Amino acid sequence: MKIVMLGAPGAGKGTQAKMIEKKYAIPHISTGDIFRANIKNGTELGKKAKSYMDAGQLVPDELTVDLLMDRIAKEDCANGYILDGFPRTINQAECLEEALSKKGEAIDYAIDVEVPDENIINRMGGRRACLNCGATYHVVHIPPKTEGICDKCGNELILRDDDKPETVGKRLDVYHAQTQPLIDFYTKKGVLKEVDGTKDMEDVFSTIVNILGE
Repeated sequence: MKIVMLGAPGAGKGTQAKMIEKKYAIPHISTGDIFRANIKNGTELGKKAKSYMDAGQLVPDELTVDLLMDRIAKEDCANGYILDGFPRTINQAECLEEALSKKGEAIDYAIDVEVPDENIINRMGGRRACLNCGATYHVVHIPPKTEGICDKCGNELILRDDDKPETVGKRLDVYHAQTQPLIDFYTKKGVLKEVDGTKDMEDVFSTIVNILGE
């Protein structure tokens, strides 16, 4: 079961990916994790990726796909995997499709967690983070016991720049520009499944389970 998760920043696709991972015992894979692991372990692919990152450049799509293919060749991916945050563009999707087709494989499901922009801006504007211990909260959904204070370490909670409405709006514009073509790409492949991400987290997951099967 090879799954691509699609959804805007703050749509909750990462949370759903973790729930899928737990239920179906297939790994939740993000390209960021792959980069970090390869750089830490000093692999040849990791060294190549690091050279681009150190120069402040984006890692080329082909190299990212090489790193990804190396990861999904591992034993824990024998029954499938969930890709989160990749592909983000048509070129990445085409590179991935080409690499998989060489192995006689293809993506089975592209799950698009749909949430209106307005909801996302409200959601992310309510996030609060502790810069000391990394704990995160939400003023409505996961409030700290004392307003503005971290439960774990007692430090002040802040609204990160990334979560401010103007920043979120810009990120959403970029997301839509890059991702609409991906929606069309996976629709043509017959694997796109849209789910309503405005519902309760468990309801969204139930819908995904209905799509994937028990």
